[in-house]
Amino acid sequence: FFSGFTSSMMQTPSITSLTSFGGFFIIFIYTGLGLLLTAVFGVDILNVISTDPYFNLGLFLLLIIFGASFLGAFEIQLPTSWANKTDEAADKGGLLGIFFMAATLAIVSFSCTGPLVGSALAGAATGSFAAPTAVMFGFSLALSLPFMLFSAFPGWLNSLPQSGGWLNSVKVVLGLLEIGFAFKFLSNADLVLQLGLLQRELFIAIWVGIVLCIAFYLFGWILFPHDSKTERIGVFRFSMGLVFFTLGIYLIPGMWGAPVKLISGFPPPMFYSEWSGGGSSDEGHSSGHVEARFTDYEEGMAAAVAEGKPVVLDFTGWACVNCRKMEEQVWPNTQVASMLTEDVVLISLYVDERKELPAAEQREEVYGGKAFKIKTVGNKWSYLQASQFNTNSQPFYVLLDHDGEPVAEGVGYDPDPEVFIDFLKDGIDKFNAVQ
Repeated sequence: FFSGFTSSMMQTPSITSLTSFGGFFIIFIYTGLGLLLTAVFGVDILNVISTDPYFNLGLFLLLIIFGASFLGAFEIQLPTSWANKTDEAADKGGLLGIFFMAATLAIVSFSCTGPLVGSALAGAATGSFAAPTAVMFGFSLALSLPFMLFSAFPGWLNSLPQSGGWLNSVKVVLGLLEIGFAFKFLSNADLVLQLGLLQRELFIAIWVGIVLCIAFYLFGWILFPHDSKTERIGVFRFSMGLVFFTLGIYLIPGMWGAPVKLISGFPPPMFYSEWSGGGSSDEGHSSGHVEARFTDYEEGMAAAVAEGKPVVLDFTGWACVNCRKMEEQVWPNTQVASMLTEDVVLISLYVDERKELPAAEQREEVYGGKAFKIKTVGNKWSYLQASQFNTNSQPFYVLLDHDGEPVAEGVGYDPDPEVFIDFLKDGIDKFNAVQ
């Protein structure tokens, strides 16, 4: 895709002009798409796109197809008639082709980064477009820079090594990695639907197999259809093979409950595994990881009132990578774990929970001038977060009193345990001061 995009901009005397158009299209589409979706459909559309199980299943199948193609199973080619028409309309259709290439990049990238910029985009639904525009512009600018630089300075691209056996090796490695990442999307769908088909052990086992396969391929022990037998292996190829082999060995204990923090947040959570039964323990711990006592706001609040403790609301998601990182890297900290299990009542609200609400509880609210349909448990928590705290990014943590009012400013993703400790201490001290 990168080669095709840059080549399209270079196949004309006016390289600078097309470079500007290419970069502009990426920035325009990427920024406009995020603001348009949020302004028209409301903040919840970001979670719908990024956590929808069928959308993730579609991405899984797409990456499997691309990965198999890279391995040499088949070639993905557009119809010959399309290529002929493109050649005939090259002068008139050059910009249009670049526009659609930019659109493809923007859409794919947006689906992955949507949850990360959800907080800023939430402002678009309330009429404040300055911050969302700045955030989306920054993301799109970073995406467009490589294309613009290689197009403006074609000598850089031409100086790259020509295609050959090395390029096929790159394709095979990328193909195997694509297949591995495909299972991440399948895992997202499985987590949201709570099917229990791709739990932590199986997911890690698949990745062990993939990275070891890459290592064996780079060592020359495995050949694919377009490969020719390699007599000698270069130092770089051997070094990369050794890296993947080491990663495979590192991941193996993860199949038996080891935390494998190097890939924290990427596999399913610790509690979504065969050995844990998919649930949380009564004590709030599972293999050293803190787990919420409640996943319902009303039940958790009632317990907090009965126990005289403040509430920590954890807005999270089954398919939220940064949520898993916090749970696996920050919450196990001795001081954090102690406060979460002894000093507060922890409530985790999954904004992508697909369980339907009883008919009597289903309703339609208005937020930011847009209709907000509440049909599922996840819709309920997503609306609570957006309407009460004016953000829709996960994770988001806020400490409440018994009236449901924040006693301290909420915080989001930060892998530094000290930041989370300060957040908890500040909130608990303020709560105790008014009791």
